Amino acid sequence: MKIQVNGHETFISTGGRNFDPNGEVLLFIHGSGQSHLSFLLQGRFLANRGFDVLVPDMPAHGLSKGDAPQTIEEMADWYVDVINAAEIKGNVNVIGHSQGGLVAMEMARRHPEKVKMATFIATALAIPVNDMLLDLAKNKEPRAIDAMMDWGHGPAGHMHDHTMPGHSHLAYGRQLMSANEAGALFTDLSACAAYTDGAAAAAAVQCPSLCIFSDMDKMTPIKAGRKLADALSNVEVVELKNAGHMSTTERPFEVNIALRKFLAN
Repeated sequence: MKIQVNGHETFISTGGRNFDPNGEVLLFIHGSGQSHLSFLLQGRFLANRGFDVLVPDMPAHGLSKGDAPQTIEEMADWYVDVINAAEIKGNVNVIGHSQGGLVAMEMARRHPEKVKMATFIATALAIPVNDMLLDLAKNKEPRAIDAMMDWGHGPAGHMHDHTMPGHSHLAYGRQLMSANEAGALFTDLSACAAYTDGAAAAAAVQCPSLCIFSDMDKMTPIKAGRKLADALSNVEVVELKNAGHMSTTERPFEVNIALRKFLAN
């Protein structure tokens, strides 16, 4: 569906089902340079199991208009604007991947009344970004996308293990990221690099939380993820085997099962 958020047309996937703002709402928050397509298999799975799903494209990403938010804090506030624009009166379950996990933490800290439960996938207290990757994202974006797809997938993703039938994981990711407006990736990565409030945000999260980490994640190493889990006061942890950073597409079945089990609590 498309709605107006802060005067800009915003695309939101609902998992192929009609959205009810009075239902049990799941709000998915994508990572740097990503879009609703990075949660394609989670949105459909959970929308067909009784949840009301919102998977927005951030401004300048996917099918959404407007300028990309400049900081993690601005992103968190923007997602609250989405909640309000969608006329959701209660709180929501937020699910963030990578940068989206930082945004979910900030939402839980800045707007605790809006967050019922939080899931952090491939996220840590901080997500530092290599200066070379930042330079590529600014000046040679296609090469930055190639590097992120290579580094972001584990061995199974490189071998096309058919968790997404008919697709190459790397080619799918390149197509997804290339559909964003030029400059969006650099803005996202710069926001991650500048964010230093992870420890304070995690300490402020009071809602039940789930962390999903992967043993072959090179972008958010599992030891960094465990530090996030240690900083959360009410947390469950799931660690996936033979998966890289892009676990929502590399290991969708395991991610979906973990989400459904957690959300049933």
